[in-house]
Amino acid sequence: MLGGSVVLQLWEIHFAVGYNSWREKRSLRIALGVCIENQQPSNVLEFREIERLSAVVGELNKNIHPIKQNLDVDVQARGTTVIFTGNDDSVALAKNVVESLYKMAGAGLYINPSLVSHACRLLKNNPDASIYETFSDVVYTNRKGHSIFPRSENQREYIASIRKCDVVFGVGPAGTGKTYLAMAMAIAALMKGDVDRIILCRPAVEAGERLGYLPGNMVEKVDPYLRPLYDAMNDMVEPGRVERMIERGIIEVAPLAFMRGRTLANAFVLLDEAQNTTSAQMKMFLTRIGVGSRAVITGDTSQIDLPYNATSGLVEAIEVLRSIDKIGFVEFQTTDVVRHGLVSAIIEAYERAGVLNKERTRGGRR
Repeated sequence: MLGGSVVLQLWEIHFAVGYNSWREKRSLRIALGVCIENQQPSNVLEFREIERLSAVVGELNKNIHPIKQNLDVDVQARGTTVIFTGNDDSVALAKNVVESLYKMAGAGLYINPSLVSHACRLLKNNPDASIYETFSDVVYTNRKGHSIFPRSENQREYIASIRKCDVVFGVGPAGTGKTYLAMAMAIAALMKGDVDRIILCRPAVEAGERLGYLPGNMVEKVDPYLRPLYDAMNDMVEPGRVERMIERGIIEVAPLAFMRGRTLANAFVLLDEAQNTTSAQMKMFLTRIGVGSRAVITGDTSQIDLPYNATSGLVEAIEVLRSIDKIGFVEFQTTDVVRHGLVSAIIEAYERAGVLNKERTRGGRR
């Protein structure tokens, strides 16, 4: 504790000489042990833990660059201080991003450039969104120790719907995390003992080309169509463990065409690429769900590969079932794309050009 004479001398220096910088004023406040609010400039953030801030900034400031690219704000990190330069609205968003990431780092979440980009996009789409509440909803921790969590508000709603509803439809463009998050929820439910097995389904429909006869047994024949689901599983669980669970029937590959007559109890059932189901197939699938099971149906209605005159079972199901309260529906947008940054730009370009809609009117496959 400082003696009265020392405090008086400090105040005398302050008034006699003047402190022109906010850092000098802050040093004086620390010396006096006095906390004065709202004294630092609006474009500056000061943090307590340099180690945690280093995790936010990243090696060679690699996590700072996405903020500059996405928000057009110059960011400088010096010690425990972060200084922002740009227009007021962008600076406010950038400060929100850094403060939220600092809080996440304190909770043990790994910060990387991709995460920072998603945080910036989240706030650009909705300045009132909470980065911390969205990103801290960890679904599962994969085999590399990385947390799997929603990276947009629609993804967060999707996860909440899967937890709440026994049947959930996730519909939207490619790369929005529909299948990956559903697989993470399935693995998490299996590991916690909420279900006894995972059942993976996908229509055996080629994307615009016929592959002809495929050799092998039933599993080997449908394996190429289910490869995206295997890729997601192998990212979350050791590949050897996945193979053992498949051999034991804990994870089952069930061709949609062979589902008729079955009752799927105590299982997490994932139907992927559902836009390529027929009306009869979709109805048959939905009526297989038994006690203790939950089903997630994913698809992209802009990528239908059925014959031109065929009705997509996914499109029909959304229209027919939307009035049922206990069935969840989540629609993803291009802003939810979590793949390479170009993917959302490519999707938006095709939508603007109307190419996808034009193809539907040409006849033949689409």
